[in-house]
Amino acid sequence: MIIKDIDKGKDFDWGKTSKDYAKYRDIYPQEFYDYILNLGLCKDGQKVLDIGTGTGVLPRNMYKYGATWVGTDIAENQIEQAKALTNEVGMDIEFFASKAEDVSFPDRTFDVITACQCIWYLNHEVTAPQFAKMLKPGGHFLILYMGWLPYEDDIAGKSEEIILKYNPVWNAYGDTVHPVWVPDQYIEYFNLLSQKEFRVDIPFTRESWHGRMRACRGVGASMS
Repeated sequence: MIIKDIDKGKDFDWGKTSKDYAKYRDIYPQEFYDYILNLGLCKDGQKVLDIGTGTGVLPRNMYKYGATWVGTDIAENQIEQAKALTNEVGMDIEFFASKAEDVSFPDRTFDVITACQCIWYLNHEVTAPQFAKMLKPGGHFLILYMGWLPYEDDIAGKSEEIILKYNPVWNAYGDTVHPVWVPDQYIEYFNLLSQKEFRVDIPFTRESWHGRMRACRGVGASMS
């Protein structure tokens, strides 16, 4: 599905880069998953809804910890990849294509709702009350983000320069270590219990970094 309200109106479609996304963006380190588990989330029979699931990276990698997962994404091609990757290894995960704002389940269905690498795409006026209703009493809404650091890594910095040369309206550049953004609308419905930032080293080969760049919003999703 084409999205036009990011990057100064330049449209992009994650479906254009689904194959690269499936191959090159399953890169979260174990520390990332351990942090989630140490919060007591996404495990041991909990029911979890993953918004903006993409190719199902989060549900697929955390499936072994015992939660029941549902993943949704706006891009049908992403969901097709998620289903294919899940079926290859025999995981029982439900995936379906939908805008986050249109996802509807009965009240008090989920223990956890996750939004990984996607919070800035949502209409928070709609999703904040919607997520609160779908969560059980004591449920949690978990916002997750991981980015490269162009001011600390020369290759990341040069890669951004190349993207901006050909796609100057792309705005996901110049990242630093910072608190994950929590839109104000969620504070009305949720209590902020924990917020943490940390660095991790993630190894790339020349091929895998090239693939990661192709699967970037500023490249494969908008320039292919």
